Amino acid sequence: MSIAPFGTRLAAAMDEHGPLCVGIDPHESLLLEWGLTDDAAGLRSFALTVMDAVGGRVAAVKPQAAFFERHGSAGLAVLEEVVAAGRETGTLVVVDAKRGDIGSTMGAYADAFLRDGSPLAGDALTVSPYLGFGSLDPAVDAALATGRGLFVLCLTSNKEGHEVQHARTEDGVTVAATMAARAAALNADASVLGSVGLVVGATVGDAAERAGVDLEAVRGPLLAPGVGAQGAGPTELAAVFGRARRQVLASSSRGVLRAGPQVGDLRAAARAASDEATAALRG
Repeated sequence: MSIAPFGTRLAAAMDEHGPLCVGIDPHESLLLEWGLTDDAAGLRSFALTVMDAVGGRVAAVKPQAAFFERHGSAGLAVLEEVVAAGRETGTLVVVDAKRGDIGSTMGAYADAFLRDGSPLAGDALTVSPYLGFGSLDPAVDAALATGRGLFVLCLTSNKEGHEVQHARTEDGVTVAATMAARAAALNADASVLGSVGLVVGATVGDAAERAGVDLEAVRGPLLAPGVGAQGAGPTELAAVFGRARRQVLASSSRGVLRAGPQVGDLRAAARAASDEATAALRG
């Protein structure tokens, strides 16, 4: 059975629940703060408690694959449970794995995270285009064929990011602008919101303007990590995204997760974060 494109489903979820994505980042320190053990059992309790709190109540969740992978096969089994819980609660799952490679290896990543029937396949995947945007073709093909989406790293908030993203090609265009233009081309026929979005840090200031990136022209979702505990509030969101604000899916991890471990407290923190993001991005 075919499903609507990811961009269409995300736009509907954002309209219904607000533009918030709750990051599920089970840092060792957070597990300990919750009184949990830093092992697969603690990871499972943490992740499924978050899903119990926010499932069906936010536009999306974003499990960070690395924090599951560090617990080996048992951790990956928990990630599979998170993906399944998203499906059961009608919550979009963005698997934050930042995969990027060439040829058959990229095809294997696409098979793992974007293929119908794969237990690791959520609704979207974060990918790295820095082996060239064309290296993502297997992921693009798999995502669009199955109604899933991609978030392509474009302007990240780490201090080293500019070394690659702001570098200019022979025609004087920045690498970030090139990546954004390639994503825009894939979204050209989208009627609502395209399914190939970008990752743009919520704390990057005027980086889009300096790099010549037209975020509005991408016509796809803009995943914005860094909301809340990492420093981005309404002022920063408005400054970074400007006229593209309505395309933004604001991601908050620690700002929500530190309210745990009680489900009611997590739920209240997510609602507050969603209200703040709505005011900043839809006002």
